Order: sequence, then C-alpha cells, then structure tokens
Amino acid sequence: MNMADRIQYLRKTKGISQEELADKVGVSRQAVSKWESEQSTPDLEKIIIMSNFFGVTTDYILKGIEPIEDQEQKSKEIASKILYISSTAFVAIGLFCAFGEWYEKQTMEAVWGSMIIQVIGIAGYFIGKLLSIEKAPFYIDWLNIIGIAFMPVSMLTGCISILIFKQGIIAPYPVGVLHIFIFCLAFFMVCLTSFIFIRKRTK
Repeated sequence: MNMADRIQYLRKTKGISQEELADKVGVSRQAVSKWESEQSTPDLEKIIIMSNFFGVTTDYILKGIEPIEDQEQKSKEIASKILYISSTAFVAIGLFCAFGEWYEKQTMEAVWGSMIIQVIGIAGYFIGKLLSIEKAPFYIDWLNIIGIAFMPVSMLTGCISILIFKQGIIAPYPVGVLHIFIFCLAFFMVCLTSFIFIRKRTK
C-alpha cells in the first residue's frame, strides 16, 4: 500500500468524501483526487493536518509504519467485515428458513423461529460496528434492510388484502395474484426508499 492508497483508505474508513477531506485539510477536491491517484503528493503541512484528523502518525501516512494499536485496530476491522458479511448471510438464511417452514407447516411458530435467526444476524452487524469505526459497505446495509423487511411487508400486505378485498392469507411470502401485486408495490417502495436513504448517508 503506497501513500495514495493509505490516504484513500483513511478517508474511506472515516466515511467521508474527497470534498469533505479537502475542506478539513484546506485544499480543493481535485488536489485530494490527485493525491489518491498518485498524480501528486501532499506537502508536509497537509500531512500533519491529515495525521491529526485521522488520528494516525505522520510516519503511517508517509511510510506505512503502523503503531501496535493500529495493528490491533486492523484486526478489529477484519473481524467487523466478517461480521458484516455474516449478518447478511444470517438474514438471508432466516428468510429462506421461514419460506421452507411455512410451505411445510404454515404455522406462525415457524416464522418466529426464522426471525430469531435474522435477529442473530443483526446482532452480529452491530457487534461489527462496535469493533471498528469502519462503516459497513452500502450493499450490506441495503441487503440487510430489504431482507428484514421482506416478511413484515408480506404479512402486512396479506392483512391489507384480507381486510379490503376479503381474500389472501397472512404469510411470510406473498400468496395469490392480488397479494403478490400489492406486495410488489409495497416492497418496491421499501427497496427504493432504503436505497436512496443509504446512498445519501454514505456519500
């Protein structure tokens, strides 16, 4: 990892844009872009400002020499990444377990059991957040939200279908043409809204 990579890594770990870093350091966004693409290097004054802002030594930015605490932090960051990915896997497993159990038994106990699996996944996600200041990737946040929202949206739209149109069932996945239609509209809105919200937050 060279100096350009280290500056980019520190910026992304902090969860800020090139423009935000430029404001903190007192340069233009284009200057930060050139630092990260190895077209130029920051002067010593800017390196000192960045080391204070990111909480690292100037030696780390210049040479990549890490104090022991930074090495420990890196281990925590790796663990948090594993937990982030695992959280999405647990959310997906819970979802498919609910589908299979409902198809076979059609009892709410099957749904609650699957939701516990999802809760374990979300607990792992927040433990990952506690371990490291590094934010979860956009796709992890988005997949977790839509994975968790799927069953509640399906059951809610099933309820609407019964109350308004007197047909359908409350199930973890849409059943019947009308239920599927209402679910698709509602779930699309959830996906779109969450996508826009998370994208804005990560910019």
